[in-house]
Amino acid sequence: MENNIFELQYAIDTFYFLICGALVMWMAAGFSMLEAGLVRSKNTTEILTKNVALFAISCTMYMILGYELMYDGGYFLSGITTVGGMDDAAVAAVLTESAEAGFDGDSVYSGASDFFFQVVFVATAMSIVSGAVAERMKLWAFLAFAVVMTGVIYPMEGSWTWNGDSVFGLFELSYSDYAGSGIVHMAGASAALAGVLLLGARKGKYGANGQVLAIPGANLPLATLGTFILWMGWFGFNGGSTLKLGGIAVANEVANVFLNTNAAAAGGLIAALIVARIMFGKADLTMALNGALAGLVAITAEPADPTPLMATIIGAVGGTIVVFSIVFLDKLKIDDPVGAISVHGVVGFFGVMVVPVTDADATYGGQFIGALTIFVWVFVTSLIVWGIIKAIMGIRVSEEDEYEGVDLAECGLEAYPEFTAAGSGGSKS
Repeated sequence: MENNIFELQYAIDTFYFLICGALVMWMAAGFSMLEAGLVRSKNTTEILTKNVALFAISCTMYMILGYELMYDGGYFLSGITTVGGMDDAAVAAVLTESAEAGFDGDSVYSGASDFFFQVVFVATAMSIVSGAVAERMKLWAFLAFAVVMTGVIYPMEGSWTWNGDSVFGLFELSYSDYAGSGIVHMAGASAALAGVLLLGARKGKYGANGQVLAIPGANLPLATLGTFILWMGWFGFNGGSTLKLGGIAVANEVANVFLNTNAAAAGGLIAALIVARIMFGKADLTMALNGALAGLVAITAEPADPTPLMATIIGAVGGTIVVFSIVFLDKLKIDDPVGAISVHGVVGFFGVMVVPVTDADATYGGQFIGALTIFVWVFVTSLIVWGIIKAIMGIRVSEEDEYEGVDLAECGLEAYPEFTAAGSGGSKS
């Protein structure tokens, strides 16, 4: 009977883990649609190619090297010592009997499901980089960086945080990040910032006297669809980070996570929409979309403990921050076509630092040191890797290719050929 209970919980937890992983994998489609909608039509094919290719590279590199670096080849343990009412001795016996079936450690899900769930997080971090360097980076330079980011840079900081390893044997972090506001989102934004600084702004983005010139995206319906896909996928992102489903307490926690995730996204969108209306006199759709994503990023560090109202407030603050951050970065001439650095980096840091408000076990000092460690490691190593790639093969397309669009230069085909000069004799978008 005890073994049957264990096997049922094992099956349920593994299935839940896999479904959540599939939801996070679907976020890759969200990033693809969001970025394709926010870039100009002449750069659509290339941004889509980057997104599908980075996902494949992430899965392969994390399997070959990244998972080993991050978890020493072992499974990410959930810390569960009792299963289905069995005492520790009974659990130990069942675990021993189950080892031949592929079960290992104290977790109540298969190691394969853990790998699958972890690898889609890696791809998410890399997707953040894609949008920030859009419209002027060489495709193969980006993919070369993806190899290093997903195989080494991300797994190393992941080992210091989620796996609890010491930082190069020097010190251990006292850092809490439920689903990765810092570990995933701020890390991706840090890598993106390093690339953008070396890459420079798009031609025509900033005027001679310093004014910011708008470069509208080609397809806002597509960007909106991408945001909704990301919003849905985030339920797997945060919900799966409970690491199991079995048990009344955990089931209630999962429900709270889903509720708070949704509340934060709604709060972020509403706040960004209102702030944009006050600042610009118009209801800016792109700011509203980024506000929803900012709310999601902000709550990701601790979606289980807040009340729904507190989650809404946290999301609203994130949505407010992202509007000011996008405007401020533009003033610094840091060109980010989709606002990824602001959404995932600036708001990711806020999400990390707000954790102690609802989690009594977290400290502001521990959160700050953890966030600083992640930023310094990812930014510095990324800057070095981008620099090496720049010296070897260059990272920016030619001025002519940028003007004509990287779709033809990098991929040899266009996403909307009937609307361009090459396809219909019309003007180039």
